[in-house]
Amino acid sequence: MKINIINKSKHALPHYETKSSAGMDLKANLEEDVVLKPLERTIIKTGLYMALPQGYEAQVRPRSGLAIKNGISVLNAPGTIDADYRGEIGVILVNLSNTNFTIKDGDRIAQMVIAKYKQANWIEVKSLDKTKRGKGGFGSTGV
Repeated sequence: MKINIINKSKHALPHYETKSSAGMDLKANLEEDVVLKPLERTIIKTGLYMALPQGYEAQVRPRSGLAIKNGISVLNAPGTIDADYRGEIGVILVNLSNTNFTIKDGDRIAQMVIAKYKQANWIEVKSLDKTKRGKGGFGSTGV
């Protein structure tokens, strides 16, 4: 798949690190370091702008290394970039640790996965088909 992208950052375009990678790392495009205090959130810009094909979205997800080592996550994970959005890609990061975390220019802050989707057409009905699970939710199918 080919996707049109504008790169106004100081960094190379996102790319797959391995042949089987699902996501590409997004990098911070900063003029100065950003210190994220415990439980603080902020938008980190990437300098990237793109035009996704209709029927596709870009999902912005946390990087597992940042999450486990530093408690840094994408707040609205996965964040969705719609096919008709043309603004700069920003990542909402949150510091879930109890110590300050410094984000520097060029740091890999999130990963982006391109995914196909379909829009739903609702059919309003009076009842739904019965299933074994029924109304059970929130852990009802096991421990």
